[in-house]
This record gives sequence, structure tokens and C-alpha cells, in this order.
Amino acid sequence: MSTTHADLILVTGAGGEVGSVGTTLVQLLLDDGWRVRAFVRTDDHRAESLRRAGAQVFVGDLLNIADVAAALRGCRRVYFSMSLNPYYADATILMAAAAKAQGDLELLVNMSESEQTNLTFDRMTISEDQRRTWLGNGVHQWSPQQRAHWVAEQALTWSDLPVVQIRAGIFVENPILSWFPMPDVISIGELRLPFGDAELAPIAGYDVAEVCANILRDPADHVGRAYTLTGPELKTMAEFADDYAAALRRPVVYAPQDLETWNETYIDAALAISKPHNAEHLKTLTRLVASGRYYDVVTDDVASLLGRPAKSLRWALENYPHVHELMRAARA
Repeated sequence: MSTTHADLILVTGAGGEVGSVGTTLVQLLLDDGWRVRAFVRTDDHRAESLRRAGAQVFVGDLLNIADVAAALRGCRRVYFSMSLNPYYADATILMAAAAKAQGDLELLVNMSESEQTNLTFDRMTISEDQRRTWLGNGVHQWSPQQRAHWVAEQALTWSDLPVVQIRAGIFVENPILSWFPMPDVISIGELRLPFGDAELAPIAGYDVAEVCANILRDPADHVGRAYTLTGPELKTMAEFADDYAAALRRPVVYAPQDLETWNETYIDAALAISKPHNAEHLKTLTRLVASGRYYDVVTDDVASLLGRPAKSLRWALENYPHVHELMRAARA
């Protein structure tokens, strides 16, 4: 039986979808006896599920400083995350301002991106021609979301708050690897992605949540550090096709696609009008992955922090509810 802890932990982005890190994190902390306040944007079925699990639910706007200060009140440890948003840096700075005003914060775990390891000041300020050469594959600039994360990390450093940066790689649950290609995988057994022979090591959202839970439980050795989290193995999508096949229990082959045609067919069709910021970020990701840069690494941070290997892409797909929903729809 878990021990009940008096401290209250604030988890923002608790109703999120991609990777479901916030939702999983809330459950891990509750299971371990911690009191959790779950910050959500909308009081919907996801919020109700968090209430039933035992979390305090705070409905508010991360871009409203009054909401942020009210949600933070009584919490000395915070997990900060926000879905893709043009005002991401603003939200991070508002959280830092509220934490500074409150004055008793023990820990702020900031959900960042693995790209931040490469976004040094020198690289951010080189000429466009140099940047295009360095980024490769016709990419001339980081996405607005990646730049927002860079600004956010700078601001948190300047704040002198007790911060841990979690620089997560591409999630298995990212729409690029799950939402967009999965209907074709299920219906015709083809993994249609525009990555050629590029390698990557996607990270399971569950691993990120467990890393964050461990740090929030016992922050002493982590404050001031940055961790880059990747999956356990570096593979091409042709090799990962076998993992999709095993997870879905059907033959799957990799069918390479033209990069910009794929971006238009999948990302632009779904997001260009409704969420242009999200679309630009995801298209930048596909271009960077296809270039073979920045994602062809495996770190040992997950293993060293959890004492076990990172979960595989196959495991993440087998345990991702969205995949099961698509499978049920295909059988209907």
C-alpha cells in the first residue's frame, strides 16, 4: 500500500493527448500516494477521468497569470507542459513569474524537446546560408515551436528557479508516427512515411512520464540538470515496419513517400487551416528527420534514471489507446 504524501504537486497539460504524458504522470503520482492538482484547459471527459482517479482538477488558462498563480498556490513542485501553441514561451514565463512571486518553489520540471541540445546561441545566430547548410534538406529555420522552447529554456535559466529540463525526442505517439500513417497501416499494411533511410529512436510517452514522476518524487539530485530522452534503439522506418506489424498483428511494409507531397497530403490537409502553428512545426520535424540530422542518436538517460531500458516502439504502439480505437473502427 502506498504512503500518502502531504505535499501537493501541480501538473499542467494534464488532459493532453500526444503521448498522454501529463495524464500518465498524474496517475503514477496518485498511485504512489501523492496529492496532485491537474491543470486542464477544458472541463471535459478527460478532466472528469482525472477527478475519478483522485486528482484535484483546476480548469484554467496557462496564458492567464491569475489562473496560473491560483493553480500554483499550495504547490511547491510543478510539472510544466503545454500543447503546441504560438504563445508557448509566454506561458512558460508566466509560470516562472508566478513561481517567483510565490517564493517557495522546490522544483519545476519543464517539458522541453531534444532539439534544444543543438540550439546553442551560436547556431541560433549564424547567417541563413550557414543555417540552411547546417540544418540540411532545404530547412532554413527551426519551427516557431522549437524557437519558443529555446526562449522558454533561456527564461527559466534566467529565473534562477530550481528547474529540470526534460528534452524529449520524437514521441512514438506523435501524429507523424501514429495518427497520420496508422489508417494506411491498418487498411493496406503500408507504413507510408517520407523518411527514406533516415534513422531515429522514438520515445514512448510512458517513459517520459515515469522519468518526470521519479524526479518530482525526489528532486535533490536533479535540479539544474537537463536530460535528453530517446527510445532504446536506432532504426530506419523499414526496420520499424516489423514493430508496427508485431504490434498490430498483421503484415506491414515501409512504403517511402515524397517528403513535401506527404506533408501536403497529411499535415496540411489536417492542420494548415485550423492550426497553422502546429502544421509548421510538424512539417519542420519531417524535414529534419528526413535530412538524417539530430534524431539519429540514442541516449542512456532513460535507462540511468529508471534503472531499466526504454520501452520499445512496439510496446508503445501496443499500449497507445488511439491505435486500439483505430483498430476497432477498422473492424466495425
